[in-house]
Amino acid sequence: EDFLTLIFKAMMKDALNSSHPVSSSVQSSEQIEEMFDALSYIKGASLLLMLKHYLTKDVFQAGIEVYLHNHSYGTAQSDDLWDSMNEITNGTLDVKKMMKTWIVHKGFPLVTVVRKGKIISVQQEKFLYRVEPENWTSDASYLWHIPLTYITNRCNFTHCTNAYLLDQKSGM
Repeated sequence: EDFLTLIFKAMMKDALNSSHPVSSSVQSSEQIEEMFDALSYIKGASLLLMLKHYLTKDVFQAGIEVYLHNHSYGTAQSDDLWDSMNEITNGTLDVKKMMKTWIVHKGFPLVTVVRKGKIISVQQEKFLYRVEPENWTSDASYLWHIPLTYITNRCNFTHCTNAYLLDQKSGM
């Protein structure tokens, strides 16, 4: 419950146009300090939980083990974790490409789901809680690779989760 409270507080900050990405280039020590705030840590933890759920616990765990093995007693960059996950998924999913959309964009998407009979359509757009005119920037180029999981009425509630990666503005 405490973690959910932290997530929602971070989402409120991240939903403002004055937010910042989890990862960005910096030129000064002040910018480094600004990057390591509660938003970055909590959003980062949320993104790892999202990835773990999408990849499954076992695949995610194997990716973490490869990452720790490859970089023990050394240094690492943010892409190194995604490369380790790509190694485990054997190219079936480009984890780096998917996660880059989450860490280089500030904010998060609003996903709208519409059902017409048996047809389900989904659409994404950047969510803004409150537009601040002095900090407003266009969000037309924002596109996330959103892992969606769902259950249909044809399952027996054991191992019946289906997955879909929304990597365009809209899909079916």
